[in-house]
Amino acid sequence: MTSVDRPIRLTPIFRERVWGRESLAPYFPKPPGKERIGEVWFTFEENLTSLGISLGELIEHEPGVLGTAADPAHPGICPLLVKLLFTTERLSVQVHPDDEYAERHHGGLGKTEAWYVVNAEPPAEVAVGFREPISAEKLRESARTGEIEELLDWRQVKAGDLIYAPAGTVHAIGAGLTICEIQENSDITYRLYDYGRPRELHLEHGAAVSYLGPHSYHTKTIALAPWREQLMESPYFRIERLRPAGTLRIDAGQPFYSLLICLRGSGSIAREHFAAGECWMVSAKNAAVVIEGEDSEWILTYTAGRAMSGLNA
Repeated sequence: MTSVDRPIRLTPIFRERVWGRESLAPYFPKPPGKERIGEVWFTFEENLTSLGISLGELIEHEPGVLGTAADPAHPGICPLLVKLLFTTERLSVQVHPDDEYAERHHGGLGKTEAWYVVNAEPPAEVAVGFREPISAEKLRESARTGEIEELLDWRQVKAGDLIYAPAGTVHAIGAGLTICEIQENSDITYRLYDYGRPRELHLEHGAAVSYLGPHSYHTKTIALAPWREQLMESPYFRIERLRPAGTLRIDAGQPFYSLLICLRGSGSIAREHFAAGECWMVSAKNAAVVIEGEDSEWILTYTAGRAMSGLNA
């Protein structure tokens, strides 16, 4: 195993979904034997790494790679799960529990998430929260009849938009979208309505955790440098967009791990080749990182109380 202080490439895992896509261009060739790919996971414990072992094995053997961003209650996992989503149909109307509810009922993390819109084709819409407050009984009734689609607050999105969906937000993602999703490392989803698809619904759990009013969370973009923007911050993660014209440098000795998702461009990261559609982990206590790639574009995410220092272009 090579040194963990160098950037680590995370090998994608492809998940089939009924609402997914047959072509994942320009990022990936279609995996053999797969039909519709809806989700590409990068930081699950089963994801292989460029070190020749899985991410779960890496964290087990080298827990210091997470640094101050480790979750003491769940020490064996990367606290953040990074995905790319590819949609051709609407996802189910769904909701996720918070940490307390998830721990009590499932022994795991809750799921607060954010979606960065990479590409949007018509109708290019998402639903977050309700247009008006409703009761828990109305939630159950409308989920059974399908009226819930009309009660949700559907909004148009475009490439570059970011939507924050804290645990408890009733939501749905529409068709024609490519999304980079940053979330707590949890796969607990309560489906409320699924357009007649023959999949299990979870109305009781869903009603217990749902916020029944309008979505009131708004993200604010803050310019940290001409090439660096903070898209949002929360207790769970910060998300930045990096668009360096040339070389990008990360100073050595960061106290927490960070994740870099390349959306555009190619070049080298610590003298290893990178390309669009890849996700790289920079471990805590890292060696200095140099990224060479003209006009590349990245999503950077990490967990910290303030914006990362030691990032230069």
